[in-house]
Amino acid sequence: MAKHVNMVDKAVIMDSQAIKRALTRVAHEIVERNKGVNDLVLVGIRTRGVPLAQRVADEIKRIEGIELPVGILDITLYRDDLSTLAYQPIVHETLIPFSINDKKVVLVDDVLFTGRTVRAALDAIIDIGRPSAIQLAVLIDRGHRELPIRADYVGKNVPTSGKEIVSVQLSSIDSGEQVVIKEIIEA
Repeated sequence: MAKHVNMVDKAVIMDSQAIKRALTRVAHEIVERNKGVNDLVLVGIRTRGVPLAQRVADEIKRIEGIELPVGILDITLYRDDLSTLAYQPIVHETLIPFSINDKKVVLVDDVLFTGRTVRAALDAIIDIGRPSAIQLAVLIDRGHRELPIRADYVGKNVPTSGKEIVSVQLSSIDSGEQVVIKEIIEA
């Protein structure tokens, strides 16, 4: 007999102000670590990494007065679970209208979990060009890594159990602006 799975909200761990504060801190850390913004570009991993990358770029512009290029990376065809997702997966556009050769690329994503999305993003970026360095910025690091990958910049570390999901909701995509831990309930 098939199990029925429900998800229930367990806790709101970040509201819109906490998300804004975390992204402001991440932007400052990126500027500080890279000693400015020379040869720096941001690339958001679809879906929620894209608006997060744009927000970090906006904050860096406020801090440094320089507008950084922001690209969009679709990793669908680079996923190691592609055959289990769908017979015909939906591939969206990768849009990086600037050279990444010899640039410091900061990949931006919403949640770092197993590391598999980041591995796919690394493969995709390396197929596009040869950056001088690749760094990773995430809003949430929830642990449970399956690959030896870690973020350079983390908005918030959130220890989770295997029966929890971290849901990042951004107003530009979703109905609200918050980060929620949801619990999986099998019935």
